[in-house]
Amino acid sequence: MTASPPTAETVSMVATDAGMLALWDPQHFTDIVDYDTWDPQLGEDEDVERHIRTGALVPINIRSDGAFGVLVRTGGVGLLAQLTERESRHRLVTSDAYLLHSSGQVWLSGIEAVGAEAWPGTVQCDLPVGCYSVVIHLIAWEDEPGSVNNDGTPSETALSDFVVLINPAVPEQDTFRSAVETFDPLEG
Repeated sequence: MTASPPTAETVSMVATDAGMLALWDPQHFTDIVDYDTWDPQLGEDEDVERHIRTGALVPINIRSDGAFGVLVRTGGVGLLAQLTERESRHRLVTSDAYLLHSSGQVWLSGIEAVGAEAWPGTVQCDLPVGCYSVVIHLIAWEDEPGSVNNDGTPSETALSDFVVLINPAVPEQDTFRSAVETFDPLEG
């Protein structure tokens, strides 16, 4: 693996009408050019899970349509991406690590936009070629005082709905989450 860049982050509003966001390697999906080529690849949970197991796609999935604030933070060897103290205070739930293979760039979109061409609203992030461990945190941003405007919208200083941490995979980690559901059900 080449030298890793210092921690970097991207904050975006990402929408889905299919109930799931995804972080994915576009080089793996160049054969998807329309709905007829998308559906057999990603139309069912077992199809999505197949791509998760190969490290081509990481689901950000709470089975809800809408637009979500997503912060993607990338770390490197010796400078791992992690939650800030503020994010940690409002973390609701954390996923197990997913595997992600990067061909040099990863895209973030609704699952319906996975394919050969970037749709409007697709977030494109440079990520050096390699294998990564991705952990997703669901943030209860509304719980922080001052995070909600009078009209119910997030304030300018509100945290994102999701914080996605991408770090180089370590050789000794050989087990990764492959579930389509990003988080295990909350107990209680």
